[in-house]
Amino acid sequence: MISTTLTERWSLRHPLVNAPMTPAAGARLARAVSAAGGMGVLGLDWREDRASVEREIAAVAGSPAIPFGMGLVTWALDEAPHLLDLAIEARPRFVCLSFGDPAPHAGRLIASGIELVAQVQDRAGAVAAVRAGASVVVAQGTEAGGHTGRVGTLTLLQTVLDAVDVPVIAAGGIGSGRGAAAAIAAGAAGVWVGTAFLFAHEARVTQGARAKLAAANEGDTVLTHVFDRVQGLRWPEAFPARALKNRFSERYQGREQEIDDRARAAFQHAKAAEDYDVANVYAGEAVGLGAQARPAAEIVRAISERAEKLLRAVGSHFQA
Repeated sequence: MISTTLTERWSLRHPLVNAPMTPAAGARLARAVSAAGGMGVLGLDWREDRASVEREIAAVAGSPAIPFGMGLVTWALDEAPHLLDLAIEARPRFVCLSFGDPAPHAGRLIASGIELVAQVQDRAGAVAAVRAGASVVVAQGTEAGGHTGRVGTLTLLQTVLDAVDVPVIAAGGIGSGRGAAAAIAAGAAGVWVGTAFLFAHEARVTQGARAKLAAANEGDTVLTHVFDRVQGLRWPEAFPARALKNRFSERYQGREQEIDDRARAAFQHAKAAEDYDVANVYAGEAVGLGAQARPAAEIVRAISERAEKLLRAVGSHFQA
């Protein structure tokens, strides 16, 4: 097994955490990842109705008890403050705050005995998060699927590791044992994996979206604001989203001002019909690394075991 500060801190068999992708990272996925020896994380979506969120929380916190975390979009807590209340009531191992300043919410979490994890996209964000009380930082590179920053994972990981004195988890473009080994060899305490888990049986992903993901490779994504603009979502300019390229993104990338009511209606119709030539499928650049639908436990084991073998092989090249 790979032993890091993260496996010791959270009593994990594998230094692997699933990204709290919404809606894909529901209770079933989080429980499956934790049961396999990683850390399962439930993503709480401010757009989801409260009853649905409460059902997912009850499911992940149910019996038998497992360690789990929760992920929240920081800027959206202004619109849905109840999500932080629900998260605290659920007593997760940690709450990860992403895409915004965690400081206004850090005190409540820490006072409740819940560990604060912060996902960041630059050095300044990492330093500010630790100052606010974050005990673990996730360095998310631009290769990540969904909303992200613009700095590459390897560059960001080096920068953040040198800037803070807490465990750092690497995120973005890590979808295999090779990526995990590289991040851990560089000093990461663990890896934060998203796109690979879109193929997990337990993920909340439609069959149509999974088919698109299976047919894609590392060059088939685009970093864009198009899908936020068409849906009227107030994502800050600093956080574009990486998604599979499709007809809609090709039509409006760089021309977001041309998105009108007709385009919005067409998009909503496509989303309801699961037409992903128009509707969005978020995915990172690791999408080409694995296209096999399988249980989450197999994904955890495949990444972790391969990373361990590679790290052992690298170690054999050095002499005391």
